[in-house]
Amino acid sequence: MTTATTYVEQRDDGGYWIKGTHVSLDSIVYRFLEGLSPESIQADCFPALTLEQVYGAITYYLHNRAEVDAYLQQADADYEQFRERVRAEYPEAHRRFDAILQNAPALRS
Repeated sequence: MTTATTYVEQRDDGGYWIKGTHVSLDSIVYRFLEGLSPESIQADCFPALTLEQVYGAITYYLHNRAEVDAYLQQADADYEQFRERVRAEYPEAHRRFDAILQNAPALRS
């Protein structure tokens, strides 16, 4: 019998990945939480994965939701700290980048 752990591995960097790929579990989970179906996630976002891998990743997430959610929250906090540090170190570059974003609404997310 195959289990969800067959599809997900936690690597030395602490991140979760679809086993044997360069696709992070994060990327699957965020698409799933946005409401995409496993079929859409596979076909539209990650065609290199099999549908079975996508379902396995979602099953892993649902089975380990508290742990993965905590990991995602910490990753978001780490990213915000990184952004603030870079913004402080390179204020002119960020000012210019912010000006570009203001003039290009399609690039805002």
